[in-house]
Amino acid sequence: MLLRWIPLLPLMAAIVHGVMIGVVRRPAKRWLVIALSCGSVIASFLLAGLCFFELVGMEGPGRALVDNVYTWIGAGLGSQRFSAEMGFRLDPLSAVMCLVVTGVGSLIHIYSVGYMDDDHRDDRGFQRFFCYLNLFTFSMLVLVLGDNLVLMFLGWEGVGLCSYLLIGFWYSDRFNAYCGSKAFIVNRVGDFGFLIGIFLLFGALARVGSPSIAFTDIQASFGQIAAMTVPAPFWGPEWRLVDLIGLCFFVGACGKSAQIPLYVWLPDAMAGPTPVSALIHAATMVTAGVYMVCRLSFLYDAAPVASAVVAWTGGITALFAATIAINQTDIKKVLAYSTVSQLGYMFMAAGCGGYTGAIFHLVTHAFFKALLFLGAGSVILAMHHEQDIEKMGGLRRRIWQTHAVFWVAVMAISGFPPFSGFFSKDEILVTAFASDVPGHVWLYAIGLGTAGLTSFYMWRLYFKVFSGECRAPASVRDHVKEQPPVVVNPLWALAALSTLGGLLGVPEAYAFGMKDSHSLNNFLRVVWPEGEPHHLALQTEYGMAAAAIGMGLLGLLLAHYLYVRQPAAAARMAARLQGLYRLLKNKYYVDEAYDAAIVRPLVALSDRVLFRTVDAGLIDGVAVNGLAKSIRALASGGLKYAQSGLAQSYVFYMMIGAVAILGYLLR
Repeated sequence: MLLRWIPLLPLMAAIVHGVMIGVVRRPAKRWLVIALSCGSVIASFLLAGLCFFELVGMEGPGRALVDNVYTWIGAGLGSQRFSAEMGFRLDPLSAVMCLVVTGVGSLIHIYSVGYMDDDHRDDRGFQRFFCYLNLFTFSMLVLVLGDNLVLMFLGWEGVGLCSYLLIGFWYSDRFNAYCGSKAFIVNRVGDFGFLIGIFLLFGALARVGSPSIAFTDIQASFGQIAAMTVPAPFWGPEWRLVDLIGLCFFVGACGKSAQIPLYVWLPDAMAGPTPVSALIHAATMVTAGVYMVCRLSFLYDAAPVASAVVAWTGGITALFAATIAINQTDIKKVLAYSTVSQLGYMFMAAGCGGYTGAIFHLVTHAFFKALLFLGAGSVILAMHHEQDIEKMGGLRRRIWQTHAVFWVAVMAISGFPPFSGFFSKDEILVTAFASDVPGHVWLYAIGLGTAGLTSFYMWRLYFKVFSGECRAPASVRDHVKEQPPVVVNPLWALAALSTLGGLLGVPEAYAFGMKDSHSLNNFLRVVWPEGEPHHLALQTEYGMAAAAIGMGLLGLLLAHYLYVRQPAAAARMAARLQGLYRLLKNKYYVDEAYDAAIVRPLVALSDRVLFRTVDAGLIDGVAVNGLAKSIRALASGGLKYAQSGLAQSYVFYMMIGAVAILGYLLR
């Protein structure tokens, strides 16, 4: 019974906020808004912790807490009956996700109090912001706790809606509204693939006599589904159905988790308030696709083609986004492309069968990426909402607490031991190297190269913001100061997690004989399909770790040389490589290509064909207005003369009609 209250508490807070804003039309006092919003998420975190410890005390491979609230959808009879429960299930995977969502989400909620207090707008906007934030948390909790695909899809669409509301929160700015719409539309493209996957999977379940889409029922019937085939879409041999279903689900994951080719919405999501960026990038929406692939690990384990596509898409996206990040000047845009790249790492691990590595990096990424975004928000507040890193510098002495925690986050994402990012990224690289995915050695090389690029662009960001002399105007520079404790204290908590989070899943190579090493793997292994773990010599793993550290160190030294010791060298390099510089600065012109190939043709089709020809011409001009004009012409042309208004004329016509009818009957 406790399980249902984890998502229900944030929902209740969101409902109270919504009623007060939309029905009563009187915003609550700020202290009440803060107590409801932050208190509900903190309470959910405490309940999640209680359920987690109860789950740890259980034994058996299928251990889970289940709370079936009611039957949500029911149709059909007998063996053809379809049902979907409004039920929540907490197993090791959903427990980890639940703690991340509520734990990191609580810190972001607390931070938001200070950040939004700096925004001098009306109380209605303050309460509306926290209403959306609570609804966002509720949707993500439904997504990770739902025990079936339909309930997961409800949460999946919920986070999509909330991202639209929060990205376009300042909707009076046309660009912000555009960015919210862009995120919503691109995600609908991915969701179409997700729905096709659900329909295909449900059809396969119906064929084997198990029309239920609860995860446990799907897994129980999956042996029969794995052998099914479908005709090739165009030519060639038949496709295995599980590969087709896996690819359809991955299309949805590409939209939600911003992978090629549907990543373009995420950098524009920076239009919303900075706490929204942290919540989207660290604890909620963008991790949904990774969670979905890991939740359906039994499907992808039986679908080698789909798994290879997942791994290679993740690897290419990681490298592609990292190359864009090295030349961005907006502090939040750098972090946005970093998120796209780090999500690529997670998909690369999941596609190679390293589901624990994917979730491990998801957890550590939630810690250091939330810290990076909230630290960036503290910098933005100190710089009076300036986001261009070319106009910063020298902030190390002015906001030392923000500088200290930001340094921790940069060390973690760069993969330096003993910070958390080192352990999770190393696990992914080892998994890729030891997997049997076609071209796995090249995948490993891509991951290693991306690690070097990640270190370079993050230290570039760090040096541009905190080192050297401040390049801001005097009116800004003279008023830079540290933010209040409500903003800074959550940063210290995230810094501690970013430093110690790697201890959650120390690989055996670094356990040095300790008992129960790699505790996260031991906890999660009951969720994954049984498979052979990778077997690499310890010397090989140590060598790979040394190579990863070396790439991180190379990125650090190069960034230090170009942006601290010899800043003029960076300008000379940009001048020599002007074409490449512009290409990276304009993000490979992908948005422009989409605009020319898709957006403008669709706008032209909508305007010239659907609006002017179909709507205005056929529907309005012919079907509606044309019919009305025809009737008007008929009436004014002759029928109106039949209505004279003289009663004796009407009696005369009635008598003539009666005589005619009588004559017809007596003939």
